[in-house]
Amino acid sequence: MSVSDVNPVPAVALLARPGAARERLREALAHADVQLVLEDDPTTLEPQALADAHPQFVVIALEAAIEDALERLEAALSAPGLTLVFDEAELAARRDGWEAQRWGRHLSAKLHGHQQVLPPGAEDEPSLQLEPGRPAPPPVPPQDAVLHAHMEQAQDWAGDVPADGLYAPPAAPVAFVEPVSLEQHLAALQAQVEAADTAPAAPSVPEPVVADPPPLSFDHTAWSLVDEAADAPAAEAATRSDPAVVPSFDTGRLSLVDLDASLPAGARAGALLVLAGIGGPDALRRLLAALPTGLAVPVLVHMRLDGGRYGNLVKQMARVSPLPVQLAEAGQRATPGEVHVLADDIGVRAAADGLHFQTDPAGISIAALPAEHSALVLLSGADLAHVGPALDLADAGAWVAGQVGEGCYDPAAATAVVAAGMVAGEPQELAQAIAARWGVDEDNGETP
Repeated sequence: MSVSDVNPVPAVALLARPGAARERLREALAHADVQLVLEDDPTTLEPQALADAHPQFVVIALEAAIEDALERLEAALSAPGLTLVFDEAELAARRDGWEAQRWGRHLSAKLHGHQQVLPPGAEDEPSLQLEPGRPAPPPVPPQDAVLHAHMEQAQDWAGDVPADGLYAPPAAPVAFVEPVSLEQHLAALQAQVEAADTAPAAPSVPEPVVADPPPLSFDHTAWSLVDEAADAPAAEAATRSDPAVVPSFDTGRLSLVDLDASLPAGARAGALLVLAGIGGPDALRRLLAALPTGLAVPVLVHMRLDGGRYGNLVKQMARVSPLPVQLAEAGQRATPGEVHVLADDIGVRAAADGLHFQTDPAGISIAALPAEHSALVLLSGADLAHVGPALDLADAGAWVAGQVGEGCYDPAAATAVVAAGMVAGEPQELAQAIAARWGVDEDNGETP
């Protein structure tokens, strides 16, 4: 059996409009050691032609001009066993030099199903496993004969050791008394009592007679803490007053207190924030497709796009997500059970009724999320600057996870949070964990 039979070359179809992006992707596939079975413009490609090529992977250069074409090819692109790899056309056209080589290595790892993304000659050195040597023999306990000589020497030198002035040694050694039983102890006490009864009684001395003192009487009516003259009218008024009325408890005006109204601002403003970047569209697509049809929190998605075409990202994710997907706008409230795609200038603020979107040049702030009611997922390409705030949010009680495994082209940020002890998994596995934690039972509207 040949090596090619064991590791067959993957069949790849390239769908991109003619231009620089298509050329860059063709070069990357040429260095990835794959079989390019189809290269065509998706705007003119027929679904049957794509199916007849029998590709295992389809690399698509995303741009606004092919939105309608992807909808027309949706049946062929949804074939079982077919893996889609998305890349931004504008970003691919500008990618050059070191960045192009780096992205090509990640693409090759994705297509061949391995994790080797380092350049040639920079492979990991095999770790040296230290083997334990011969264990040291257990210590031999000292023999009594050896200790006896030292004990005798210590006994001879004990008198020359300076004594503490506060301690006086006993004149004679204290005799060791063997413990006795309860019956023996009672018998000894009985003997002592009989000896005391037979002894001659001492002459009794009559006790002096002491007369009982006369009983003391206290006139408490003459006591006063304040001037009697000032208390006299008050005392008279008290004697003439009617009997005190027993207070009654009126239950007619009782009402339940709104517990949620006493909660601080943002206490119910939980959210699931998803951060992504290079390779993010594919990971985000897999994550959203595996989410349930209902969630108790809104899903916020921020994936920095160089062209800023977040409307196209909304359309792409709406095709696979069971949850409604929309573009977040300033002044809008984040709705639980919906996906909100955040642009670069959209942030959030916590209010009593949830999260509200607002214009913020700095973009989304992780610190603005209420930690105890929020979750954070870092997918492929997430910014390393988000690692610190993500771990701070986790320390405050948030649920934080990072993507690992196949398809994570840029794992730096995700690996950093996983190394810090956060949850790790493929996008589908993270979606299952999110569903178990924040999923809503549609029958009774309760979380599991």
